[in-house]
Amino acid sequence: MSARGLNAQGVRQFEQAQYEQAIQQFQQAIYDDPANADAHYNLASAYHRLGTLNKSESYLRQAEQYYHMCLDRNANHHQCYRGLAVLLVEQDRKDEAFRLLEGWADRVTTSPEPKIELARLYQEHGNRKEAKRQLIEALRTDPNHPRALAALGKIREDMGELSQALTDYQRSLWKDRFQPEVSARVAALQSAFSPSPLAATPPGGPPIVTWDTPTLR
Repeated sequence: MSARGLNAQGVRQFEQAQYEQAIQQFQQAIYDDPANADAHYNLASAYHRLGTLNKSESYLRQAEQYYHMCLDRNANHHQCYRGLAVLLVEQDRKDEAFRLLEGWADRVTTSPEPKIELARLYQEHGNRKEAKRQLIEALRTDPNHPRALAALGKIREDMGELSQALTDYQRSLWKDRFQPEVSARVAALQSAFSPSPLAATPPGGPPIVTWDTPTLR
């Protein structure tokens, strides 16, 4: 089986919570194709999951090692940056996580992804103002990036800027209509703005998930 096939098989096993088996597939994929950044990222993610579930420092060290090896092979692997930043925060190494993403953003000015990930980190640590600024910067690079628009809409909604939030959500859906959480927020805000007895009711509905969790490749 090719490295690509091994990687795909490992992803299926990971999704079925068969982490040990997935690790074997990813390791074989790396053996067959040492330059494969996705296989390194997937292996890091599997060790990360096992380390978290088992509270194993050994697995978590291996996860960090493979995240770095992934970035050695693809310096702009945004899922890997996200996974590594999450790992650092989980280990109370918040400053390292910020330095990691800030360094990426400084090096790569032509992609919105570094700013989006940096905004996520700021938002998670309660700094909405800086998260908003980072997302606006990201949209200067790609004005129609659906994830950046959805995330900006969520921040603006949380800050009470409901009209602007609705516009951001609608632009996000225009670019990618397969976002049920964003669709729910659009419906809730439109209902709040409608001239009906319910107009005075604060927007409700399910919470929006603006930051997709790291997925395997």
